[in-house]
Amino acid sequence: MSVEIEPISRRIRWFGLRPSAWLRLPVLAIAALVLVTGTGSGQPTVTKGDWSMWQFDPTGSRYNPNEIALTPDTVGKLQLKWAFAFPNAIAASSQPAVVDGTVYVGGRNGTFYALDADTGATRWTFEAQTPLGGNVPTFGLRDGPAVADGVVYFGDNSANMFALDAATGKQRWVRKLDEHPMAIITSSPLVFEGRVYVGVSSQELGAGTNDRYPCCTFRGSMVALDAMTGDVLWKHYTIPQPEPTGGSPAFAPSGAPIWSSPTIHSATRTLYYTSGNPYTGYPEGAEAIGAVDIDTGTSRWVRRMTPGDPPWNGRCAIPIPGGNCPDPGHDFDFGSQANIFEVDGRLVVGAGQKSGVYHLLDATTGEIVWQRRLSTPAPILPFPGSESLQGIQWGASYDGRHLYVSTYQAQPGTLYALNPATGEIVWSTPNPSSGCLINVPPVPMEPLCQLAMPNAVSSTPGLVYEGSLDGKMRAFSAETGAIVWEYETAHPFATVNGVPGFGGGINGHGAVIANGMLFTNSGYGRQITTGMPGNVLLAFGLP
Repeated sequence: MSVEIEPISRRIRWFGLRPSAWLRLPVLAIAALVLVTGTGSGQPTVTKGDWSMWQFDPTGSRYNPNEIALTPDTVGKLQLKWAFAFPNAIAASSQPAVVDGTVYVGGRNGTFYALDADTGATRWTFEAQTPLGGNVPTFGLRDGPAVADGVVYFGDNSANMFALDAATGKQRWVRKLDEHPMAIITSSPLVFEGRVYVGVSSQELGAGTNDRYPCCTFRGSMVALDAMTGDVLWKHYTIPQPEPTGGSPAFAPSGAPIWSSPTIHSATRTLYYTSGNPYTGYPEGAEAIGAVDIDTGTSRWVRRMTPGDPPWNGRCAIPIPGGNCPDPGHDFDFGSQANIFEVDGRLVVGAGQKSGVYHLLDATTGEIVWQRRLSTPAPILPFPGSESLQGIQWGASYDGRHLYVSTYQAQPGTLYALNPATGEIVWSTPNPSSGCLINVPPVPMEPLCQLAMPNAVSSTPGLVYEGSLDGKMRAFSAETGAIVWEYETAHPFATVNGVPGFGGGINGHGAVIANGMLFTNSGYGRQITTGMPGNVLLAFGLP
C-alpha cells in the first residue's frame, strides 16, 4: 500500500465552490462550512453534496437533490477536468463514491484507489489481490464502494468484503462471505445504522457450459455485517439448499444470485433485494423481488417475476438442449436495484428486469401495482439467452416526480421517464442513431459500438444522466428528455497518473454527480456483451 498526503486546502468543499469564491464569503459563513465539512479528526465526513454509495440513499433513488451547481442552464458548460487510467484493464465498472473531496473507486486490476476529486491525484492505494494471504488473485474490483463514518467498504471477485480507513487506506477488516469457489461480489454495499448489507453472486453459470461439470451448487444470499468488526450478523439465502437430482443437471435448485445492490425502508425496517436467474430447478426465489427484516434477515415476502420460466446457465446458450440445460429458459435475471417510494400514501417498491419490464409492487405485501414493458427481447440467433441484453440492465432513478429507466440493446436503447403512479410513459429519448458515427463525413466506429443504454440512470434537480455503449456520456432534460449535453469518451486520454488511457463503451455502473462535478467510467470490454474496451475514470466540471 502507498500513501500520499493531501493538501488541507483541498479538504474544504461546499457545493462545488471554486477556491476564489471563498474570498467573497462572510467569515461566519466560512466557519459554518468548516463545521459541516470537517470533524477535526482528519476523517472524511459525508456532506449534503456528496455521493457516498452506489444507491445514493437507502431507498435507492440515485437522485442527488443537493446538487445546485449543475442545472439545466449550466450543464452544457461541463468540460473534462481530468482522466485517470486503471492499469492492466479493459473495463472500468466500479462506480466511485465521492466524499469530502475524495473519489473512492476500485479497478479491474485489483487495486483500490482514493483520488483527489479536484485534480485526480492519488491520495492512497490498497492492493486487494491477495487479501487473505493466499495466491489466488481477486480478478478485479467491480462493485461501487460505500463510505460511512470514516470507513470505505467494497467487495471483490473472490467474495471478500473489505473495510478500509477512508483517510489512510489502512485495512480494518476483511471477511469472506461465501465459501463456494465461484462466489463473487458485484453488489454494491449499503451502510445503515452500523451495519453493512451486501449481496453475493456467482460465476458458476459459466461452468455449467461443460456437461461434465456437476451443475450446480451455488445459491445467492444477502448478508448483514457489523460495520466495525466485519462479523456476519445474518445471512439470508434466496433459495433452498441444492440437492442431488440423480440425473443431469446434477443438483437443483441452484442460482438466484444477487448481482444488484440492496435498498432499505427505515420506518418499516425492511430490506429489498432483487435476484438473478435459476441455474437449475424452478425456485420461487429466483428472478424475484424480495423483502427481508433488516434486523433478523427473515423473509417478509418474495415474488418471482417470471413464474414458471425454466432455468438458464451457460449450457443453455448452446443451441442443442441437453446435459446441464435440457430445457432452456431465459436469462431474465435482475441487475437493477429496488426503488422504494410512495404513491398516494402507499409504500411501493419497483425494479427493472432484463425481460424489458419495470415492475412496481406493494412494498408491504408484494402485490403487483403495475407493470410497464419498455422493450420486447428476442434471441439473437443462434445464441439462446441473448435476449436478456435487450432489457433493463443496471438500475433506475427516482426524483420524486418521475422514474427514469433505460433499456440496453433494444434497437436502440432508450431512456424513459415514467409516471410512478401508473407506469405511463411521460417521454422517451432513443439512443441517437448517429452515436456510432465519428468524424466528418460520418464514418462507422468499430463493430463493438452499440446504440445501447445499459447503465444505471442517475438524476439531479432538472437533469437525468445516462451513458451508452456508443461511448457517449449524456445529460437529458428531466422535463422533456431532450439531450442537453454530450461528451464522446471513446478515444485516448492523457491521464493524471501517467498510465495509457482510452475510453470505450459505458456500462456496468452509473454517473456520479457530486459538488458540481460529474464522474463516469469509460470502457467495458467483455466477450458476452461485446462492448468497446477502455480503462478510464473521467471527471467533468464547470469552467
